[in-house]
Amino acid sequence: MMRILIADDEPVARQVLREIIEEIGGAEVCGEASNGAEVLAICGQAAPDVVLLDLQMPLLDGFQTARMMRGGTPLIIFVTASPERALDAFELGVADYLVKPVRRERLASALAKARERLALARPPAASSNTPPREPVRRIAGRLKNEFHMLGLEEVIAFKAEDEAVYILSVKGRFLADLTLKALEERLPAPRFRRIHRGTIINTDHIRLISPLSNKRWLLKMSNGLEAIVSKRMAGVIRDQTRW
Repeated sequence: MMRILIADDEPVARQVLREIIEEIGGAEVCGEASNGAEVLAICGQAAPDVVLLDLQMPLLDGFQTARMMRGGTPLIIFVTASPERALDAFELGVADYLVKPVRRERLASALAKARERLALARPPAASSNTPPREPVRRIAGRLKNEFHMLGLEEVIAFKAEDEAVYILSVKGRFLADLTLKALEERLPAPRFRRIHRGTIINTDHIRLISPLSNKRWLLKMSNGLEAIVSKRMAGVIRDQTRW
């Protein structure tokens, strides 16, 4: 089923699109965003196939957001009250350009077009009914009401505390929207290693590996974070990172 992200700073506009999508069928809404920064954050986590993207949004407008997302997927369908920007939009390679108020038949046509493009771009289905999710390339960190897009090279570790997961990065500490289990499934290995139940580390940021006893070793990260691991785990990390 095609996954759709709805991006519009007006809640009523998002609700109208959601209701039309439900009427059309064959697709599911995997998230909603009210600005361009949220779009980028949700795309990095929910992996939508299509983004219904408004042009006039705070933080990053539709064109700025689309330029940062260029690369094939997700496909972009602009939904806007500005008909005069259609030519600029199609130059970006968007799937379609809809003018508000959006008619059901017009959105159905745009989604059908997007579905055809997605089918052509995807390789033949594997034997499993559930295709593997693409690895994370960037991670969204939340600080108060702002989302910060972090490159994986900036991430030092992920730590679970109570019900929350925090990103420890070279830029500071941020709240993650994914569980450690979800992160472990999508972060590239062996660069990222879950060393115990509550911590995943970026092995590129290890600065010291030293023995504490005949069974325990100490890892010290670039930000001063210290973690105790088993001798076997320390050996695996040393072998895989070629220490």
